[in-house]
Amino acid sequence: MLLFVKCPFCVSPSKQRVLGRKHSGKYSIDKIGRNYWFKTSSTYETIFTTLSSVLSQRKTSKSEEIMKEAVKLMPGGVNSPVRAFRSVGGNPIVFKKVKGSKVYDVDGNEYIDYVGTWGPSIVGHANDEVVKALQEAVENGTSFGAPCELENTLARMVIEAVPSVEMVRFVNSGTEACMSALRLMRAYTGREKIIKFAGCFHGHADPYLVQAGSGVATLGLPDSPGVPKSTTENTLTAPYNDYQAVENLFHTYPNQIAGVILEPVVGNSGFILPDKPFLEGLRSLTRREGALLCFDEVMTGFRISYGGAQEYFHIQPDLTTFGKIIGGGLPVGAYGGRKDIMEMVAPSGPVYQSGTLSGNPLAMTAGIKTLEILKRPGTYEYLEQITSRLVNSMVDIAQNAGHAFTGGHLSAMFGFFFTSGTVKNFEDAKKSDLEKFQRFHRSMLEQGIYLAPSQFEAGFMSLQHSERDIEETLKAFTRVMKEI
Repeated sequence: MLLFVKCPFCVSPSKQRVLGRKHSGKYSIDKIGRNYWFKTSSTYETIFTTLSSVLSQRKTSKSEEIMKEAVKLMPGGVNSPVRAFRSVGGNPIVFKKVKGSKVYDVDGNEYIDYVGTWGPSIVGHANDEVVKALQEAVENGTSFGAPCELENTLARMVIEAVPSVEMVRFVNSGTEACMSALRLMRAYTGREKIIKFAGCFHGHADPYLVQAGSGVATLGLPDSPGVPKSTTENTLTAPYNDYQAVENLFHTYPNQIAGVILEPVVGNSGFILPDKPFLEGLRSLTRREGALLCFDEVMTGFRISYGGAQEYFHIQPDLTTFGKIIGGGLPVGAYGGRKDIMEMVAPSGPVYQSGTLSGNPLAMTAGIKTLEILKRPGTYEYLEQITSRLVNSMVDIAQNAGHAFTGGHLSAMFGFFFTSGTVKNFEDAKKSDLEKFQRFHRSMLEQGIYLAPSQFEAGFMSLQHSERDIEETLKAFTRVMKEI
């Protein structure tokens, strides 16, 4: 029996592909239009699955050609390891441009993006206001290497926004910020040992490459190849969300621990929420033991709330590190905290740190405009609304399809794992089905959804993500959950 069936992909004309082939009936698939119909004796589900496969075959020849050359020029063909797609298979796509909530590759494919250059693009890629501010700023020069008023403006904005910060020093990356904060903790306390948490990543400085999560976990590399034991012997580790393990370390090493550093919301083992009593316990414990507490808010700063995770959880650390959002998409980092601690930094004090491009006028300009946008009414309410809709729907769809799947979010930061139960730390995260994630990631990419190419990375929402973006993502997610 022949039936007339509406093509399930014609609801969105922008998704049509010119494929040089035909439906079995009324219209060619390469005819532009909203309503395609065709005659078939197949079930609707068969049509849906078949067309999904056909329409998702994206041309990637230019990306493959560029990456083939890249591996001869750069280690692994990339300038940051997780970009290489090693944990998900296949070649990475090569970007040509980004705008709003979308990224576009060199082959002309469009993707809804949930990586956001790994966090900075909270106001959307190439935001018109940020771009205009940069165009005006570049007329005055791209680098000064001298004081400029823009540094004062952004510093004042950070200090006014973040509860614990009384002074701030700008640097060029999150790695540099965390490295500098470590030196400052040791100098201020006169102690050498630090505590970090398994799976938390604080950049690639030698002392932090111990149970570092993120790209290290993704690639399955040893924690710190090439790093002398003498460099990491003062780095102590504990499981995230395990207060008792931290207290035990302070008892084992009395008067030796300079400080505790952690991601207040983990993004480098995948997305993991803290137990608030855990954070509160760390604050009380470090004060009692004469150690410093440092929140690494490179990801969470100005993303969880305008004042970061510390404002959200009402806990004030002694030091905080920043990056990503405060540069509006340009290279930047910062560390700040109590005035009595920060005044130890040169030239006010003896703790040396410097940088040719620190306080770069273009990075300051992009950061200022980005924070101005984020401060507007309704910003974080909207981010919470669309992120919660995406993640909660994904969990329902995946579990209803029979998958072991869990996920969560906080404001504009989210994540999920192919495992059952709550993920509280890196050991829990490692129980995820990585082979299934690999198939999932590749299938979502073919459906036009760009997610982080690692199970151990968080996802990021922006103000430019629309309800339609969420709807398209959930449609793709539903198809993929049935296929894998």
